[in-house]
Amino acid sequence: MPSFFIDRPVFAWVIPILICLVGYISMRNLGVDSYPEIAPPQVTITATYPGASAATMESTVTEVIEQQLTSLDNLLYFSSTSNSNGTAVITLSFATGTNPDTAEVQVQNKVSLAQPLLPSQVTQQGVVVAKASPDILMFVALQSNNPSIDASRLSDIIASQIQPVIARLNGVGSTFMLGSEYAVRIWIDPDKLQGYGLSTTQVLKAISAQNAQFATGSVGADPAVKGQVFTATVSGDTLFSSLQQFRDIILLTNSNGTVIRMSDVAKITFGAQSYGSAARYRGKAAGGMGVYLLPGANALAVAKTVKAEMAELARDLPSGVSWNVPYDTTPFITASITDVVKTLAEAIALVFVVMLIFLQNLRATLIPTLVIPVALLGTFIGLSLLHFSLNQLTLFGMVLAIGIVVDDAIVVIENVERIMSEEHLPPKEATRKAMKQITGAILAITVVLAAVFIPSALQPGATGIIYAQFALTIAVSMAFSAFSWNGHANRTRSLDLLLLAG
Repeated sequence: MPSFFIDRPVFAWVIPILICLVGYISMRNLGVDSYPEIAPPQVTITATYPGASAATMESTVTEVIEQQLTSLDNLLYFSSTSNSNGTAVITLSFATGTNPDTAEVQVQNKVSLAQPLLPSQVTQQGVVVAKASPDILMFVALQSNNPSIDASRLSDIIASQIQPVIARLNGVGSTFMLGSEYAVRIWIDPDKLQGYGLSTTQVLKAISAQNAQFATGSVGADPAVKGQVFTATVSGDTLFSSLQQFRDIILLTNSNGTVIRMSDVAKITFGAQSYGSAARYRGKAAGGMGVYLLPGANALAVAKTVKAEMAELARDLPSGVSWNVPYDTTPFITASITDVVKTLAEAIALVFVVMLIFLQNLRATLIPTLVIPVALLGTFIGLSLLHFSLNQLTLFGMVLAIGIVVDDAIVVIENVERIMSEEHLPPKEATRKAMKQITGAILAITVVLAAVFIPSALQPGATGIIYAQFALTIAVSMAFSAFSWNGHANRTRSLDLLLLAG
């Protein structure tokens, strides 16, 4: 192979140029994060039972679902929480490396077995199974200097106008609210209810029966009598959309013609759907939303997209409402990545200076230096194929690899220089003879170094993930360096010929 490149100098230059181009494109498409995903994949099951206590949730919902969570592949453990506000959350943790999509499907199948055993109110609300992303990207907060807009209204704005849009952005894994959206609150007066001889069950049945959507059909549609020409669509009552409609719900009709309505026994207002949580920012009431990052996504690009979308959505916010980002992880990511990149540049400069001092030849120093960008940009191709992200560990691996990737080039340059000075051969013949002498040694060095780093990446669990990030990065960079040494000889010969021509 060395002779192939020595006889084809143009082709030998095209290959590193192509590696650099593909590596640059791969680098632009890699995810950027501070650290790789080390936490085990998680899937959450969320159930809602309005009005139930924590004990009721535990016995009728949580335990029923937990009994079905058997025979799940790679399941490590699960934990559950039953709250007094009528919600239950079960979090399942799977072994590192488990496909979260596969785990989500398996959990959904198990939950479907438990649904016939759950109370009807729970199944009507729906049992939600979703992947849990451990990486919070940022929090978005709304605040108002308008006294007529309170925290519940701010949360409702987030739920109706902002959260659905942000959740659809590319790279956003999921979102969650701090607070609760608006809902119709019916505050029943127990004394009045007892005075009319009614119960809460009757009130609930009346609401369900009258706040309903009906298919009313049409008049004059087929099959119709002969001569029927027109067809009219019948419009019926729909779901309630105002407080007055809830106030007019009929609870009881007496024999004397009197009617007991909802407004006679209860106060109906708009309010928060749940009072279990509230958001405050700098001591003032606020509406909040958390944004999770999709695994493998570019945190910096996603954060920029979210902020740009919020700037567009802010145009439709009510007067006096402003938005800000009280918590953002990207400045830390940017600072950490910048520091590592700075170290990377310093390492390249130091390697160049050290080689220049010991080689005492600027031309001989430039040739190994050309290997550094080729090997590093080629490493980005390997990171893309391994589904790694640009993080502190992979960049740290590149910093360590800088001093290693130039070894092959230095050996080639030194041997060619020695043969030219001792045997007085022309550059082409000296290069050909030098490569015959050291080809086996260079391949052996590369294999030995790979054998040192690759086994550390095969450890199981979180330890293996951490070691794999920089170990495989170094191995990939050495592989591209070993591939590039075939072109070192050609570049040496080309620069020698240019020097002689000068």
